[in-house]
Amino acid sequence: MQFEKIKQELKNHPRTWLVTGVAGFIGSNLLESLLKLNQKVVGLDNFVTGHKNNLDDVLNSVPTAARNNFTFIEGDICRLEDCRKATQNVDIVLHQAALGSVPRSIATPEVTNETNVTGFLNILLAAKDANVKRFVYASSSSVYGDSPVLPKSEAHIGNPLSPYAVSKYTNELYAKAFSNCYGIETIGLRYFNVFGPRQNPSGPYAAVIPLWILSLLKQEPVYINGDGETSRDFCYVENAVQANLLAAMITNPDALNRVYNVTVGQQKTLNQLFDSIASYLTLKIKPIYRDFRAGDIRHSLADMSNCKTFLGYEPTESVENGLKKTINWFQTIHN
Repeated sequence: MQFEKIKQELKNHPRTWLVTGVAGFIGSNLLESLLKLNQKVVGLDNFVTGHKNNLDDVLNSVPTAARNNFTFIEGDICRLEDCRKATQNVDIVLHQAALGSVPRSIATPEVTNETNVTGFLNILLAAKDANVKRFVYASSSSVYGDSPVLPKSEAHIGNPLSPYAVSKYTNELYAKAFSNCYGIETIGLRYFNVFGPRQNPSGPYAAVIPLWILSLLKQEPVYINGDGETSRDFCYVENAVQANLLAAMITNPDALNRVYNVTVGQQKTLNQLFDSIASYLTLKIKPIYRDFRAGDIRHSLADMSNCKTFLGYEPTESVENGLKKTINWFQTIHN
């Protein structure tokens, strides 16, 4: 498996990495994996959506020597000077910092644009000026917009349905322009509904899986938007970590300066998702249905062929196994 070869290469020849949004959900999982591979990691976060306890959780899970390989900078990608500080002497950038959530972007498009577009340009510019070799960034399946075609293939997208989708597609355009103009190597990862430990279950913009798990653990009502037959291609976070590291280390020039779907390639309706979570918790609870949410696409399923062919990506965690691991993690912190 290509991922095992990459991990061995990293252990033998450590790099210095910048993870933006390091205190967030995916960022903290990347940090944990990199530190366990004896990498040096610089982390940048402003704690708007990230949490210090995520960093504490990671640092408590790794040996002291690995902890000493981590340097944290409290800063904001919306400030170019913070980006320049964070990218100094860095080999690879894994850019995860962003304001997620389609509803948030509809409520405050100017805030989403400042972080996701201006902030993205800042970190990309700083990386270019610091001679960073590889820039891997989080895009989103939201860029497929209103395209009804399934499965979703990278070359065919529709009209974006939210400011969030616009911001992520703009990231892809900027990355491609910087690759063409300045030679920096970029790879975008179109995440499909990533879930797992450390994902925030609270607040008005919480993702559906942690929100439902915590609600069920607290025996609170669970709401489903629409009729529950909306489907998604859910992806456990360990698969997203694998894709990031593969993208960071790939040497095939044909794999560079592209975007890739990152998920498992399995379609699951919200009704099926709810049943799986409730069944694992051995609860017999009925969800409450309400109106469809503005800006949401109806169905999502990814074509994984490019990610597998060019990056050597092989998802190791199924949705069901990932749900069990996630539920176990939430049970631990809830008790």
